[in-house]
Amino acid sequence: MRILITGVCGFVGSTLAECLLERVEGIHIAGIDNLMRPGSETNRARLERLGVEFVHGELRSASDIAGLPACDWVIDAAANPSVLAGLSGEGSSRRLFEHNLSALGNVLEYCRQHRAGLLLLSSSRVYSIPALCSIPLCVRDAAFVVDEAAALPPGLSVNGLGVSFSTAAPVSLYGATKLASEIMALEYGAAFDFPVWITRCGVLAGAGQFGTPAQGIFAYWINAHLRRRPLRYIGFDGAGHQARDAFHPRDLAALLLAQMRTARAAGQRVYTAGGGVSNTMSLAQLNAWCDGRFGLHAPQADPAPRQYDIPWVTMDNTEAARDFYWQLEMKLPAILDEIAQHASAHPEWLELSRA
Repeated sequence: MRILITGVCGFVGSTLAECLLERVEGIHIAGIDNLMRPGSETNRARLERLGVEFVHGELRSASDIAGLPACDWVIDAAANPSVLAGLSGEGSSRRLFEHNLSALGNVLEYCRQHRAGLLLLSSSRVYSIPALCSIPLCVRDAAFVVDEAAALPPGLSVNGLGVSFSTAAPVSLYGATKLASEIMALEYGAAFDFPVWITRCGVLAGAGQFGTPAQGIFAYWINAHLRRRPLRYIGFDGAGHQARDAFHPRDLAALLLAQMRTARAAGQRVYTAGGGVSNTMSLAQLNAWCDGRFGLHAPQADPAPRQYDIPWVTMDNTEAARDFYWQLEMKLPAILDEIAQHASAHPEWLELSRA
């Protein structure tokens, strides 16, 4: 099996490469990365030691992609992943469009040319922000949870958000690029007869993530708490009740591998995957976990709302488990412990990530 990973030097891309090399005998992995993300250069040497064929290139450049080796599958892990991307201070909207959508066009052309399957990593942020903000919630143990006594909208169950939850605009500029990418990938696959699997991911988290306040929140918060950086509970009355589910790229690798090994050509192509209810935690709960590990460090309350913020996201793994016999292996305490150990061993990590 030959696999090409875009964004291979990022946290997700590099971890996927490492996991697939461990799990699949005889696999060959090539990867392309523009090394634009602060800290990504640190993964390059590690990947090359593992035998990954690395190409320094730009997905926005068709000529760079033309020189890539042929493969059987492409894992598209390259994107600007921040929901604030394209807004003031987070890069221009044009750059977001070029990185997240225009570059995907070149990847799809590569798949067409080589008849390679595509595994597109999408996001929970393709969902409608007004719909997400309208989910009936209550506070339990310092975290927002779904109010099970209330009527739930289509696509939402006690297990989390499913594929059929509303994607009506607005979804953020970032979310719009990912939603458009899903549509383009499915159309290319249907038009040129190559397999496409799309996974809408919850929050990916683990050691070595280049977390910032805008994305990779679990890794950022643990590193910042340990270093006594100022922390803030933004919006939602400044109480830190907003909650997210976390899952590790190692679990994502198992799902992607199951998708590649599935011969089914028709039927459902879009799935949700994340930490689920059991791996969901609020900022207040995360800070309490950090207090217990590193000593007390109180965040400041900042009740002013921030654009595109949402109170709660948990992804429903029911369909992925049903169709691919996929189950989470890494529980939340193990993920947090892994990040904390890495943070203790790398005091320079926030500076390296430019967080």
